[in-house]
Amino acid sequence: MFSRAPVADWLAGNRGSECCSEENVWKLCEHIRDQSARPLQEFYAVFLSNDKRMIPIWKQQCGRPGEPVIWDYHVILLHVCSRGQSMIYDLDSVLPFPCPCELYIKEALRSDENIRRDFRRKLRLTQADEFLRTFASDRSHMKYSGNKWKKPPPPYPCIQTAESSMNLDDFISMDPAVGYGKVYTLEEFKERFSTPV
Repeated sequence: MFSRAPVADWLAGNRGSECCSEENVWKLCEHIRDQSARPLQEFYAVFLSNDKRMIPIWKQQCGRPGEPVIWDYHVILLHVCSRGQSMIYDLDSVLPFPCPCELYIKEALRSDENIRRDFRRKLRLTQADEFLRTFASDRSHMKYSGNKWKKPPPPYPCIQTAESSMNLDDFISMDPAVGYGKVYTLEEFKERFSTPV
């Protein structure tokens, strides 16, 4: 299993980057590519959202006990182990880090059956190497209309590619015809990646 230890030094300097789970996961993918013995092909950036951009996630650091946080989108890292259990890395969760996928689904995502249709989650999975090559953000979503930061930005430069300086919406979109990777319903994701306990 890919343990917490290989990313401990990265976490020490980056856990405080608020309002940018997509960049935190991008930097974690970069760290895995450059510093980990694990193949990058085992990892996926996972964007959670829906058409209304209103999704509940439980067990979040900024939430109240027993209550969900309503995000417009959230980004986590999925490690699909070649042997054994898949793991979730959520830098904003109070659950173990990493967390077994089935425990994360049970405690943080729960079920879509008992929530309003407007809040039902979808997940866009993009392989980590493709995410590193294609993702770009100019951080405009992190500013108020007067160009003032909502939260302090990360200390490193904006992530850009040769083709784009901002394509975050392509990753947040849950339209399968848009963007990169593959879109799953929560039930499809659970069936595909959760190991029965």
